[in-house]
Amino acid sequence: MIALGGNVGNVPDTFDKAVAKLCDGHSVWLKKRSSNYRTPPWGVQDQPPFLNAAIEVATVLSPEDLLGRIKNVEKEFGRDRTRERRFGPRTIDLDLLAYDDVVRDTGDLTLPHPRLFERAFVLVPLAEIAPDRMIGGIRVSDALTRMDTGGIEKLVG
Repeated sequence: MIALGGNVGNVPDTFDKAVAKLCDGHSVWLKKRSSNYRTPPWGVQDQPPFLNAAIEVATVLSPEDLLGRIKNVEKEFGRDRTRERRFGPRTIDLDLLAYDDVVRDTGDLTLPHPRLFERAFVLVPLAEIAPDRMIGGIRVSDALTRMDTGGIEKLVG
């Protein structure tokens, strides 16, 4: 499960291209993709709203290799984590939320994502494609019922 976010440029187009780049059909395959959602900024308030989405993929890559591929796709679309403001504007943000039932905590990778259940902008699109998915012993739809989803708007078309 991978979360997508961004608020700079043509975000729907960036999402489409990034998903196509990530899911090459050789080592990563797209299984499901949520709708796009307009969400209020989180962390830093003085910026445009974000678009968020979620995808489910199948892969032959290890969690570490999938994360490396995700980071490379971010870079291809202009993301430079070393130069950006934390929680600030960005062209794209891709977060590996969960990988099967893997639990991992290394310097570079924590699975499941440590803040997954704190962020409605992640849970809303994730619940669209995987409401019954258990992550870290918690059902996605149950986690969502405990969140304030005010200001999150599903985009159509």
